[in-house]
Amino acid sequence: MPTQRPPRPEPETPPARPVLADDPPRFLLLEREVEIEYRPQMRAALQSKVDAVAAAARGTSPVCPHCGRRMRCQDTREISWLARCGRRHASVSRYRCPPCRCESRPLLDLLGVEPGRVRGALARLLALLATVAPYPLAARLAGLLLGVTISPMGLWRVTQRLGQAAAHYREALSRYHADSRSPGAPTQAAPPAVVLGVDGGSLGMQVRSTRRHRQDGETLPPLPPVEDGRFREVKTGVLLLPSERVETSPGRRTVVRRFLVTGLGEADAIFARLYAQLRELGWVGAYTVVVIVGDGAEWIWNRASLFVRRCEILDFWHALEHAWEFAQLRYGEGSAQADRWVHEIAEDLRAGKVQEVIARLKRVRPKTPELRQSLQALIRYYSENAGRMRYDEYLRLGYGIGSGAVESAHKQVVQARFRQAGMRWSEAGARRLLALRLLLLNENWALLDRLRMVSLA
Repeated sequence: MPTQRPPRPEPETPPARPVLADDPPRFLLLEREVEIEYRPQMRAALQSKVDAVAAAARGTSPVCPHCGRRMRCQDTREISWLARCGRRHASVSRYRCPPCRCESRPLLDLLGVEPGRVRGALARLLALLATVAPYPLAARLAGLLLGVTISPMGLWRVTQRLGQAAAHYREALSRYHADSRSPGAPTQAAPPAVVLGVDGGSLGMQVRSTRRHRQDGETLPPLPPVEDGRFREVKTGVLLLPSERVETSPGRRTVVRRFLVTGLGEADAIFARLYAQLRELGWVGAYTVVVIVGDGAEWIWNRASLFVRRCEILDFWHALEHAWEFAQLRYGEGSAQADRWVHEIAEDLRAGKVQEVIARLKRVRPKTPELRQSLQALIRYYSENAGRMRYDEYLRLGYGIGSGAVESAHKQVVQARFRQAGMRWSEAGARRLLALRLLLLNENWALLDRLRMVSLA
């Protein structure tokens, strides 16, 4: 029987209650005093600039986009919107073309604002919070960091509108580069080789296609249960240059720069976006070798032919996983003999001796049908991918032999935000938020300043 530990003796004196300082640090108080003192001046300065723009635009009637006639002023109303330093307002004239029944408010288009909406830098900051944190938590962070009170649903609307703009721009860019007549970025400085990695995972999807609305106080029926298989495939790709891998410590390398691509749905779409990103960067020249690293999934190799000059690499660690499955079945799980056997296989594969490994496996005489079946699967896997397992050559060229970069990217893009407990996504909501995550992780968030918020109708 296990021996019982003696009870821990009580301390002679009880612990003292932790003591808080009487006042916050003086510098913290000074910061808040300055913010309170100058915030009204910031609001007044911003309002004066808005008024100046409105005065300059006043008196100029717009032209009807359909018939080309001058539009008539119907009325002028005071409208307001929410900005970073508070609610701002302006007198906005509404113009109308009677024959075409077309209306326009040119001042709103010039300022890029809408009545009653969150606009400007505040909208971008709120979307940034929602890009890194769930909507309820992001709404609380908005109060703590920005001093803005907003509901999770209000934050969701802002994020979805900016996300739709980012997703639309990304899709249009893919269509642009998919056309051979479209010029890409200059390729005079195209690298001799670029590494491309692709990985996929599942994303939990919602069980309803439309939002439910309560009418006349009725009780909404319960949501249907989440069915097995109610998931969508989300794929992530990463682009990097072999020359930008640096050794941070012995045997450990990191990437100085990388570009991420992701998307829901078909494999063709992710490869089209990867190709568009390569052309946008100017990384695919006439003599550029595209090094494709994959885990052996057929959908990756079937689309690698998109690149004429390519080098296909089977991920080294996935190749070892298949050897581990046979070794544990043959020698027992966790046995030292299995560990030694796989270590020998790994050393030979790293040295480029894949044919010697296959020949050695063919000499093994399994004793049970289960072992025989596992061995044949391992031999077949190595034989089919032998041309992608010249690891000594890949290491010499600096290409790398693992898919760790893309697996890490997939965790950062998808799992860190989309795979938290109980999360279920609509296809549109996931697509928009993925577009914003890419802008953030690709260090291209400033691009959002040049995108207009779009309607979700």
